[in-house]
Amino acid sequence: MPEKSADAFRNIGEMAEALGVRTHILRYWEEQFPMLKPLTRAGGRRLYRPEDVALLHTIHRLLYEEGYTVKGARRFLTEGGAKDAQPQPSASTPTSTPIAPVAAFDLGALQAVRDRLASALAAA
Repeated sequence: MPEKSADAFRNIGEMAEALGVRTHILRYWEEQFPMLKPLTRAGGRRLYRPEDVALLHTIHRLLYEEGYTVKGARRFLTEGGAKDAQPQPSASTPTSTPIAPVAAFDLGALQAVRDRLASALAAA
């Protein structure tokens, strides 16, 4: 079977397989994360758009790799961790080195940001 393009819609079975979770988990996430709204077709078939796919990967990473609770992951996404959020400069953030938006799959960049934040916190 040929690989779908990055812009193709995914059904719930494809997303469950890609993330390594069962389909009922994805339906639960739809209840818990109001920003996750796949298209629904006749008979309740879910189709995930590319932005939904990226959000699902982010939710999966927060829950399974970073150890967030569902409530904590929801708060992270609604209070500034969402893909459209722009970093806000603070008093402790030097304006000469702005933090660029990080892609959902760029683990190295995320770890670099985490290390910078940890060093800034230790210096404070």
